[in-house]
Amino acid sequence: MNKQEAKARAEELRELIEDANRAYYQEAKPFISDLEFDQALEELHKLESEFDLDVEGSPSQRVGEQPSSEFPNVEHPQPMLSLDNTYNEDELRDFDRRVRNILGDIEFTYAVEMKFDGASIRLRYENGVFVLGATRGDGTTGDEITQNLKTISDIPLNVDTGIEMLEIRGEAYMEKEAFVRLNEYRDEQGLQPFANPRNSTAGSLKMQDPREVARRPIRFFAFDLLLEDQTDYPTQKSKMDLLRDLGFPVSNNFKVCQSIDEIFGVIEEWDELRHQLPYEIDGVVLKVNEDRYRDELGYTSKAPRWAIAYKFEAEQASTLLESITLQVGRLGKITPVAELKAVQLAGTTVKRASLHNEDEILRKDIRPGDTVVIEKAGEIIPQVLSVVNPDREDRAPSFSMPENCPACNEKLEKLDDEVAWRCINPQCPPQVRERIKHFASRDAMDIDGLGEAIVEQLIDENLISTYADLYKLEKKDLIPLERMAEKSAQNLTEAIQKSKEQPLERLIYAIGIRFVGKTVAKDLASNFKSMDALINASEEEMTQVDSIGPKIAESVKLFFDHKKNLQLIEQLREAGLNFEMSESDVVSNVLENKKFVLTGSLPSLTRKEASDLIEKHGGKTSSSVSSNTDFVLAGESAGSKLNKAQKLDIPIIDEEEFLDMIGE
Repeated sequence: MNKQEAKARAEELRELIEDANRAYYQEAKPFISDLEFDQALEELHKLESEFDLDVEGSPSQRVGEQPSSEFPNVEHPQPMLSLDNTYNEDELRDFDRRVRNILGDIEFTYAVEMKFDGASIRLRYENGVFVLGATRGDGTTGDEITQNLKTISDIPLNVDTGIEMLEIRGEAYMEKEAFVRLNEYRDEQGLQPFANPRNSTAGSLKMQDPREVARRPIRFFAFDLLLEDQTDYPTQKSKMDLLRDLGFPVSNNFKVCQSIDEIFGVIEEWDELRHQLPYEIDGVVLKVNEDRYRDELGYTSKAPRWAIAYKFEAEQASTLLESITLQVGRLGKITPVAELKAVQLAGTTVKRASLHNEDEILRKDIRPGDTVVIEKAGEIIPQVLSVVNPDREDRAPSFSMPENCPACNEKLEKLDDEVAWRCINPQCPPQVRERIKHFASRDAMDIDGLGEAIVEQLIDENLISTYADLYKLEKKDLIPLERMAEKSAQNLTEAIQKSKEQPLERLIYAIGIRFVGKTVAKDLASNFKSMDALINASEEEMTQVDSIGPKIAESVKLFFDHKKNLQLIEQLREAGLNFEMSESDVVSNVLENKKFVLTGSLPSLTRKEASDLIEKHGGKTSSSVSSNTDFVLAGESAGSKLNKAQKLDIPIIDEEEFLDMIGE
C-alpha cells in the first residue's frame, strides 16, 4: 500500500468509526459489532503511525496526550455551584413556596431532570472545536482535564454550529454493568474496589495518563448550556433541545411541570424507573424552566435559589445468610461470597453478595445462619452491612479461610501487604481458561484465530489444559471442532507456530505474572536479556530496574518459585519459544535513559521506525513534552509539541542529528 492508498483508507476508517460512535452512544442503534469496531480502530492506528497520517480530531486521538504531573487550574466563566438537597415532600414544598414568594404572580414552569450520580464537568467549544474541559473543583476553579475528556466517546470533538463560544455543563458517569466489570477487574488485581460509580468516575478523570482513562468505561450526559446571548434559547427545555441537535447525549427523561403536585408524580414514577436504567441516578433535579427568572431568584454562596435536588432514599433489606462460599478469580484471588435467602432489593432479586475478603468478614463478625442487613452500594453491588442479632447464643463458629484452594486443593498464598488470599497454581481450573485467552491475546503471543469460543472448545474436549499445550496441537485435533474447517484449522496451527517467533518481552507478558503488564515485561526483558536470568534473579536485583518496585518483584519471584509454573516454562522452552533477546532487539545503549518525543513528519523515517530505533539504542519515547523530556525529534509540520519544547528549553533535533547520535 502506498501513502495515497493509505490516506484514502484512513479517511474511510475515520468516517466508519465516527458513524459507529454516533450510532452506539447517541442513537443506541449499533450497526457493527464490538470486534469489528476494535479492528477498524486498530487498522487506523497502524496506518496513521506507519504513514504519518496524523489528523487533528481523528478518532484515534481520543486517547490524547499524557499531561503534566499536576493538572493546571482553570477558572469557570460562571460558577459551577452545587445544588441544595431535599429528602422529603415538606422540604420540596418549602422550596416551591420560596420561589413563588419571590416571583409573586408571575407564571412559570419547572424543568424536571434525573439527577445523575457521577462527576460534573464543563466543556468549552470555540467555533465548533472542543478546546477545553474541566472538573467542577470548588465551583469557581477546577482542574483542566481536556485530554482525559477527549477519551470519552460521548463527547464530540467537533460540533456543527455557528456559535462562536459554547459552554456545556454535564455529568460524566459509568453504567452499572461497566462499573461491576471494572470492580471485578480491580478485585482480581488485589486493588480496593470502588464504592460506587461516582467515585470511580471522578477518580478516573483525575488519572495522569489519558491512555489509562480511555480504558475506563466513562459516559457523558449534557444537562446545561451557557451562551453569551440566551434570547434564542430562553428555557431549559429549549437548551436541551439544542444540545440534542448538536449531537450531545441528552437524557430522554426530561419533563416540564406546571405545579409541585405534578412533580411529585414524576418523582414517584422515576423512583420506580431508576431500577431499570442502565446507569445510576440518586434523585431528581428541579429547575425553574425560564431563564429570565433565574437572576431575580438569585444564588446563595453555594447554590442557586432556582434549582434543587430531591434525593431518593437508599434501599436496604434483611435476609438470612445461608452459607459462605469461595470464588476463584482469573488471577487466583479467593473471594468469599454470601449465599443469601432470596430477597427483593432495589428492583432486583438478590441471592448473593460479595464479602470481599477474610478481614472484612471478621471485622463485621459475619457467620452462616445470621440474619444480615444488605444494601446495594450505589444500587449496584449487594453488600452485607451488618448482622441483626450478633449476641444470640446459637451462632455458628467464626469464619476462617481454608489453607487450600477450593478448586484445585493447592496451598493458598498471601502477599505481605494484601488482605486477599490467592491460588497461584497455573493449572487451577477456574484460572485456566482466562490464562490461555490472555496468552493468545493480541498484545501477548498474538495467535490469530484463537478466540474465546475456540479456547472453550479446546478445554472442553480435553485437548489442552495449559497454554503450553497449544504447541502440541495438530491440524487433525482442530478439524473436528465446531465451525473449524480444514483451511481454518491449517491457519490456526500456522498462527500457533508463528507465535514462537514473538520476542522475549511478549512471552514474559503472556505467561500471566501478576502486576506484569506490557511495559514492565519490556523492561524486564531489556534488563535481564533472557528468561533464565529473570527466573534466577533476586527481588533485590529486580528492584534495580526503574519500573520495578518491591510489590512487582515479590510477585515475579513468587511466580517462578512455584514448581508448576517452572514446569510450564520448561514446556514452552521445549516447544521452541524465544527465551532470549535477539541481538537485533538492542543495538547499543547510547540513548540509555534518554526520553524522546516525536513530532512532525521526518524526511525518511516513519514515526514507528524512529521509535523502534530509539528503543533499540536504549532510549524511550513519550507522547507528550514535559520537563523530563531529553530530546524532541522534530520533522516537517511540527505542531504544539515543538512550541512547548522551546518554552521549556528542551533540545530539538532533526532526523540527521538523531541518526548521528546513534551512529547510523
